[in-house]
Amino acid sequence: MSELWAHTLTWADVDPRQHPFELDAEAADELAGLVAPLLPGPEAVEEHRWRSLDPVTAFLVDRYGRWACGWNWSVGEGDTDGGVVGVWCCASHSVTTTDATAPLVVEALREWRDWLEALAERFAALAPPSAPVVSAVDPWHWERACTRLVTVVADRTQAESGWYGHCMQVLEWFLAYSGIDAERAREIVKSAVGGRFGSWIAPDVVVVDAVSTRFARTVGRHA
Repeated sequence: MSELWAHTLTWADVDPRQHPFELDAEAADELAGLVAPLLPGPEAVEEHRWRSLDPVTAFLVDRYGRWACGWNWSVGEGDTDGGVVGVWCCASHSVTTTDATAPLVVEALREWRDWLEALAERFAALAPPSAPVVSAVDPWHWERACTRLVTVVADRTQAESGWYGHCMQVLEWFLAYSGIDAERAREIVKSAVGGRFGSWIAPDVVVVDAVSTRFARTVGRHA
């Protein structure tokens, strides 16, 4: 179900400015209590693996919005390949007793939300100055943004399996934040990044520079 699949999230889905979220200690305990009855048993995890967590994800999405479906987007080959969440591994390893697993789900949700809020702050800092048209922006602004975002995503994902998928998504989110429509953003990012990154290997300076230069040039062509 695409609404529960973090790879399909858009910036509109995850923008913290549009989706307020606060969770103090009392609310976290309450949430863990609501999650607990939805957790799968060992048999369900063994049979359905990550799909056994769909009831948990659907509940979080219904309660907080689509952004919450990334709660278990863990680093490496977890439930969803190539994410940033470190406290959660995968259903087969992270689902243990109810008392231990329910608070872990809440902690993973918080970690995912912290990442989204950190990205929003980075986007604000990296956004190019206002201009009548995108092509009027100095390409340096786009190059700098691409370089820094690729670097931070590679670091957070540890450049493990499938990390580049989220990296491309984050670049698309930045373009959306900067006022570029989704279809154009996908074309820009695909042109700049497509085939240049690989699993389990962080891009070196030469590759990042080449991608960033092409990113900036392609943004200008699509203006």
